[in-house]
Amino acid sequence: MIIAVACDGKNVTEHFGHCQSFALYTEENGKIVSTKVVANPGHKPGFLPNFLADNGVKVIISGGMGGGAVDIFNSRDIEVVIGAKGDALENVEAYLAGKLVSTGSICHQHEHADECQ
Repeated sequence: MIIAVACDGKNVTEHFGHCQSFALYTEENGKIVSTKVVANPGHKPGFLPNFLADNGVKVIISGGMGGGAVDIFNSRDIEVVIGAKGDALENVEAYLAGKLVSTGSICHQHEHADECQ
């Protein structure tokens, strides 16, 4: 399974579409077996969820995310975990341990980019 984390550096970003990159963690039997970082190819409505789905992602972790992106991920059978903060790897490990819970922090406007709650 591939778990993507929207990142700024090594930390989870506040807003999915405006992240610097995506850290893609490949998990097998509850353990991370590889990590790959992919630059954000650009924030265009509807593009990023499909881009990640086409790259085999099954879970996306982010700080905040717009409702349109959440809907596309849901339609592609990708689990959305929002409200995450801090180190990307620690969040993936918490997810794998069943300790990371989505807060449902959906952004309703894009003007504020860094103010999603």
